[in-house]
Amino acid sequence: MDNKRVLIAEDDPNIIELLTIHLRDLGCYVLAESNGQKALELARNSLFDLIILDLMLPGLSGMEICRKIRQADHHTPIMMLTALSEEIDKVMGLETGADDYLTKPFSVREFIARVKVIFRRSETSPETNEQQTNRSLIKCSGLEIDIDKRKVMLNNNRIDLSPKEFELITLLASNPGKSYSRKRLLNLVWGYDFEGYEHTVNSHINRLRAKIEQDVAHPKFILTTWGIGYRFNEEL
Repeated sequence: MDNKRVLIAEDDPNIIELLTIHLRDLGCYVLAESNGQKALELARNSLFDLIILDLMLPGLSGMEICRKIRQADHHTPIMMLTALSEEIDKVMGLETGADDYLTKPFSVREFIARVKVIFRRSETSPETNEQQTNRSLIKCSGLEIDIDKRKVMLNNNRIDLSPKEFELITLLASNPGKSYSRKRLLNLVWGYDFEGYEHTVNSHINRLRAKIEQDVAHPKFILTTWGIGYRFNEEL
């Protein structure tokens, strides 16, 4: 994990100091910014291996920063921090494009463990975690997934996907016909068992279908396995 670059967007100096100490112990180079707008500018103009966002920031909220980063097609892993514990805040954070979510107060041990998972996952794609494959290009009925370039084409038109949408379609298309429960998809794609947040998967699948399916009511690529979850159409 040496030389990993981490941006902390947080307005509490005590938390900044705590996170910086432990990230540096992991060999990370750390930058910290307490203003949301300035943090967004840093995120846009520099390359980071991880961005840690506090939900409540002066200038621009962590949620809005996350949304703008994802709109710019950045694949940098994002961990959100918040003092709020309401379910809607956690779901919104994940659906905005965050890779992980920690509610204050959190233990340092849990923080370090989750950072390590994010770094490991950023070095491997979900399809290699689930099934070893040498394929870097998947073609199927007008749909083309370039895993190395993280690019998806449909009928020669590029489809803009969020990082999680891309990981979902890559995982499913790499294992056609295999049904995945929502809980399993949460574990594979988000990296943690977010107990009770399976509807986050539903939201991502719905948005993914809206982008790649001609008829969302009768999907061609991503099928529902009733009582279980989702699968990629093996008959294509």
